[in-house]
Amino acid sequence: MGKRAAAIVGLSEWAPQRVWDEPMFTLEAIAKLAAECLADAGMEKGELDGILTTSIPESPLFGPSAAAEYLGLRSNFNEVVDLGGATGAGMIWRAAAAIEVGACETALVALPMLPAPPPPEVTRARGPIQMPAYFGADAWGSPQGQFDIPSGLAAATPSFAMAATRYRELYGVEPETLAKVAVQERYNALANPKAIFRDRPITIQDVLDSRLLADPLKLLEAVMPCFGGGAVLLTTAERAKRCTHRPVFVSGFGEHLTHKNLAYAPDIIDTPIRAAAERAFKMAGARRDAIDLASMYDCYTITVLLTIEDAGFCKKGQGQDFIDEHDFRYDRGDWPLNTHGGQLGMGQAGFAGGLSHFTEMVLQIQGRAGKRQLPKCDLAYGNGTGGMLAEQVALILEGA
Repeated sequence: MGKRAAAIVGLSEWAPQRVWDEPMFTLEAIAKLAAECLADAGMEKGELDGILTTSIPESPLFGPSAAAEYLGLRSNFNEVVDLGGATGAGMIWRAAAAIEVGACETALVALPMLPAPPPPEVTRARGPIQMPAYFGADAWGSPQGQFDIPSGLAAATPSFAMAATRYRELYGVEPETLAKVAVQERYNALANPKAIFRDRPITIQDVLDSRLLADPLKLLEAVMPCFGGGAVLLTTAERAKRCTHRPVFVSGFGEHLTHKNLAYAPDIIDTPIRAAAERAFKMAGARRDAIDLASMYDCYTITVLLTIEDAGFCKKGQGQDFIDEHDFRYDRGDWPLNTHGGQLGMGQAGFAGGLSHFTEMVLQIQGRAGKRQLPKCDLAYGNGTGGMLAEQVALILEGA
């Protein structure tokens, strides 16, 4: 991929909320995000000719068509991406690749996460009991449904706790080390007016004393699910020259997955981010010691440690030393990490939570991060983690 082929030129990011008090359908949210992105970039709606969405509840099939119809667009490139927490990152590189090959010139990546407005009162006929679905597993058909869910491996927390336990047994990571990740990300969140924990600092002792979720993970080591939304706008290098802000180019990407449920991973603590990050850095021609910002998916503290190792910032088993020896804070750190607070500090608004790592990279490179702005940010690494350490997408973004 050409390092100067496609640039992020506009964004929109809604503050995460535990309770969303502005009912709207997903199509309405996509339209609002699109309008805000275009305005941020200084572009017109008629220039938009690519749409990337996740599943749209109002139109489970033909989602991009429904979005184009609602927006009043004629679109040349249309994608539905389903990579869990890596969806935003996966959308960005797909949009950039489409622009590079000429499939479209300007593409919208839109990820609202809102409660559906309540339906009108209807009479429902009594039908057969439906088994609940956990992360897309059919209780009657998939191996996950047959073997893992009945054993209690039913959602994210038990899976990540299993990975944390395995890592601890092999390498002996201390609880205080993982707690430090949560504490310093929360410190960064204090400087982010959109963060859900923008006014609630924590200490390492607070993390250690918080309620146990699944051994060894504590409450303050896990994200808070909430509502929100985010979007970015990508366009050609030529169009980017006349946009409002500094163009942020997608100079490298990698995507890799090996499993769906953690029980089927080749190695539960050697994650697919290894191959994805290696490809991204190689494509960008960038060195790991040259990045100004790391923006890593952080559904749990163990996820950050595993990513630091598997993305190549230190060797396997040395993640504890890396965390102990570095400071991740935006204003006094030597290795800025998740300067927006990460999802641990900002809140996890579904797929928009994963996208927040990349909107932060864009804001930092464009010099628009406000109080938490880094003195220098020209090159940034970020990644998305989907499912149970499964789908992994890595991106290198750099300023013009």
